[in-house]
Amino acid sequence: MISLLVLFFILLLIGGGIWGWPLVAGALGLSSVTDKPAALKHIKQLMNTYDITPAEVDTVFKSPSSERSTSKRGKGDIAKTLFAYLGAIFIFAGISIYIGMFWNSMGSVMRIFVTLGVGYILLIVLVSALHEKKFPRLILPLTLACIFMMTSGWFILIHEVYPQGDNWRAAVLFVFGIMALHQGILFAKYRRTVLAFTTLVFIYGFIDVGLDMIGVPMAYIAIVLGASVFLVGTALEKTSHRSLTEPALLIGVCWMNSGLFDRITVFTSANWASLLVGICVIFTAYGIQKAERYPRLIAVGYFIGSIMAYAGLFDLVQNTPIELLYLAVTASMLYACVVLQSRALLLTTVITMLAFMGYFSEKHFANSLGWPVTLVLMGIAFLGVGAIAIRVKQRI
Repeated sequence: MISLLVLFFILLLIGGGIWGWPLVAGALGLSSVTDKPAALKHIKQLMNTYDITPAEVDTVFKSPSSERSTSKRGKGDIAKTLFAYLGAIFIFAGISIYIGMFWNSMGSVMRIFVTLGVGYILLIVLVSALHEKKFPRLILPLTLACIFMMTSGWFILIHEVYPQGDNWRAAVLFVFGIMALHQGILFAKYRRTVLAFTTLVFIYGFIDVGLDMIGVPMAYIAIVLGASVFLVGTALEKTSHRSLTEPALLIGVCWMNSGLFDRITVFTSANWASLLVGICVIFTAYGIQKAERYPRLIAVGYFIGSIMAYAGLFDLVQNTPIELLYLAVTASMLYACVVLQSRALLLTTVITMLAFMGYFSEKHFANSLGWPVTLVLMGIAFLGVGAIAIRVKQRI
């Protein structure tokens, strides 16, 4: 029975990836473009994001196919990489299964060795791979396995040495500090993007826990560190590690606005906090759009920001004399959707308008036939006005 449930879950994930993601991507504007102007705009965004010049594009197009074919890996290289991956997977699986089977019967020294000791052995292998540069595709899995084993090993060492200790913040601060030092030294030596990512993760984890230990409120920590991550992301854009820019900007915006939401809630209420923070996120997405970079961040910003703003505004005007103001605001946002050319904002706006119309009709016109007929006639009128406007624009 359990195996059937696991198989069903795997099939559900695969099905969701095949059928669900294209629908979500299309709604958020993340799908492939469908016309030439949109394709050119998308190409321009990609060139701005990765600092690609027209001369570099021209060079790629003019290069002969023989030169491009020589860059393809041979079958021997593919087989070598495949067997290396399989070997690493089996080794890690064997170590994990051994630890799980005999953990309770192990002594303290053995527990420390099979976690922290194995972690440092993997660190030696990682340093060798970084130095030799023969297996570049193994750097990422080796780094992740090394970090997992070393981090858990240090926590186990602290637990075995101080079994009665309950100051988890001090333990986390120590472990994150050690790991930040490890990863920082490796990054300073080899300048790999994955090492930059892990170094930033442990540094910010160390600062977060340290500020919490000295009594700084979590909201202020989120605001300061979120803004810092955002600035770091903009700085990474000018380096060879620009692939980290997009996730850094996303994490920074979410982290900072979560702190702002908490502070605004303290001074006012949750609905005002949702409205104001949502507007801030929308303006952030607009700023990124004006820079013509990172289209995925633009879509996510408009989507999340509009949901928060609409939810906060509805809570503010619900059951008040200005309740219909909500419909006017959402209708005016349709103009913004057209100007900004954002399908994510259009999706949330249309759903919000339909939901409000349903709510308002149920509340005031539950048994009236004239209201839905009026809505239909208004819809026909708007469609007619739109068609006339398009014809007039074509003649001008």
